[in-house]
Amino acid sequence: MAFELPPLPYAYDALEPHIDTRTMEIHHGKHHNGYTTNLNNAIAGTPQENMGIEEILTTLSMDQAALRNNGGGYYNHNLFWESMHPQGGGIPQGALAEAINTSFGSFEGFKDAFAKAAATRFGSGWAWLCVHPGGKLEVCSSANQDNPLMPGIGCGGTPILGLDVWEHAYYLNYQNRRPDYIQAFFNVIHWDKVAERFANGQ
Repeated sequence: MAFELPPLPYAYDALEPHIDTRTMEIHHGKHHNGYTTNLNNAIAGTPQENMGIEEILTTLSMDQAALRNNGGGYYNHNLFWESMHPQGGGIPQGALAEAINTSFGSFEGFKDAFAKAAATRFGSGWAWLCVHPGGKLEVCSSANQDNPLMPGIGCGGTPILGLDVWEHAYYLNYQNRRPDYIQAFFNVIHWDKVAERFANGQ
């Protein structure tokens, strides 16, 4: 079962001005496509060839570098694209909003924690919002293409929101201003999708 590069759920220019068209074209068409191709190469002829991506990530041995890096890259970007929407931004509602207030004190408390996790991740990596059984939320970050589904990351739960802080995600438009990119991301978060993941991930 080969994995395929999913089409973006919106046009390449749909997230302007927060995320520029050229970055989206390269990020999706080159980087994500490369992870997809290399993941398929890594699983060819192995038991993972018949697994879904979540099962691959939760059961992999962390010394399987090709599988770890490309499986993570494939999954992380799928989640990232779906976490954004041209009419995104604003604040979450309903049960997700209640869980954010319970876990972080307020929506602003969540934003501060998430922005800090993204800004202080040294080098390349991701910032995550994860849900644990029972609905408790956690913000954390991981290096490179690691994610909370993988063993021993130290950042558990099910990812429901992820922000890519590799330089290729923002450098054309923001150069070294990662904090500006992080703040721009809040303008395109697809809270309905995050809420759906929250409901399914508890």
